[in-house]
Amino acid sequence: MVNYIWAAMAVIGIVYAMFNGTMEEVNEALFESADDAVMLSIGLISVLVFWLGLMKVAEEAGLLNMLARLFKPFVTRLFPDIPKDHPAMGYILSNFTANLFGLGNAATPMGIKAMEQMKQLSKTDEASRSMITFLAINTSSLTLIPATVIAIRMKYDSAAPTEIVGTTIIATLISSAAAIMIDRLFYYRRVRKQKR
Repeated sequence: MVNYIWAAMAVIGIVYAMFNGTMEEVNEALFESADDAVMLSIGLISVLVFWLGLMKVAEEAGLLNMLARLFKPFVTRLFPDIPKDHPAMGYILSNFTANLFGLGNAATPMGIKAMEQMKQLSKTDEASRSMITFLAINTSSLTLIPATVIAIRMKYDSAAPTEIVGTTIIATLISSAAAIMIDRLFYYRRVRKQKR
């Protein structure tokens, strides 16, 4: 559906430019935007490769396992219907750790694996309690070091590209706490309705 909306917007814009006599400006904007997108992507690659390399070093040094052990008591309370030693728990912890370091692209495969494992546990096609909680937390933008945003700020010559880390931590704490509270509120409301 979204593809149709984007295609319709592009067609309407081009038709409007043809009737309005601004087709030359539209062509110029298209090529400038494409050039900017390619240059931005190339600029982001270096920073993302750096952070992915840093994550690999942290993984080899055992830092990620240490963080996973640190977060495990908290995560097991968030997902009470997943056994502590189940593979889903490992994927969830890996996903959260990668997201905390701003590596959303690296976290995505682990998130998909976590969802697959949770689906196997629930044995239904409906989203389980754990799947909903996991999705809510991931949607809340769980990030401490926003590597991609720092890379974009560096690309556009920001005077202090890393100064957003403090506000990112505050935003993450607020959004993640709100996501967990709303998730629990709706879960307990549904449980109460089922008991009636």
